[in-house]
Amino acid sequence: MGSPAAKKVLLTCNGDEISSNIALQLAQRGCRLVLMGKESSLRSVAEKIRGSLEGVVSIEVVGVDMEEEREGVFDEAVDKACEILGNLDAFVHCYAYEGEMQEHLQLSEDEFKKIMKINFMSAWFLVKAVGRRMRDHKSGGSIILLTSIVGAERGLYTGAAAYGACSAALQQLVRSSALEIGKYKIRVNAIARGLHVEDEFPMSVGIDRAKKLVKDVVPLERWLDVKNDIASTVIYLVSDGSRYMTGTTIFVDGAQSLVRPRMRSYM
Repeated sequence: MGSPAAKKVLLTCNGDEISSNIALQLAQRGCRLVLMGKESSLRSVAEKIRGSLEGVVSIEVVGVDMEEEREGVFDEAVDKACEILGNLDAFVHCYAYEGEMQEHLQLSEDEFKKIMKINFMSAWFLVKAVGRRMRDHKSGGSIILLTSIVGAERGLYTGAAAYGACSAALQQLVRSSALEIGKYKIRVNAIARGLHVEDEFPMSVGIDRAKKLVKDVVPLERWLDVKNDIASTVIYLVSDGSRYMTGTTIFVDGAQSLVRPRMRSYM
């Protein structure tokens, strides 16, 4: 698969289990990390990772408000990350905000804007900022966007129109960016993750019901394991083992999206 050892990685994180475990597993493999997001929550994530690993762990934090509308704020944040790391080998964008499931006709303007700013605008600004620096450094790199099956045609869910639209937009951004910046040896890929039991849809039908019925409708008979199911794919995309992969969305969903119509009939 290749090893990401010694790679310099910028990773956005909102302190959730998925992104925190991705950071932990990258650190375990010797990557130098900068975590970007809400500084107060990421300090504790960084300390927890340092405390769980023996030896020197290179992990720093750069604070930024993912609801910020000014591109320059993200550009400055990436500058700070580059000052720490020297240059970037990989950028992993995990920060997301789903919001409560509700019919989009009922979605307030403020909530719509929050979903769009966090889930699409921040990614747009960060891909541009990181891409420019990878281009200027002339060393290439890997850009990885964590999205959801909610943004894929085969994984549609009611009650998540705005979030799903953002996720779909990121998958299209991956394809377009791969075409445009491949000449700089920059690879751009996405991961469309499946749902875990504490995502909005399983929560909306009830956790006990979701845990019981998943065995009837998902081929692997379980929801996504937030600690173990995503990080290995990220590690692969960060590593040189994926050096000829770009413009691709990898589905890590236990085939949830393939059986979505069947799941709907049960849930």
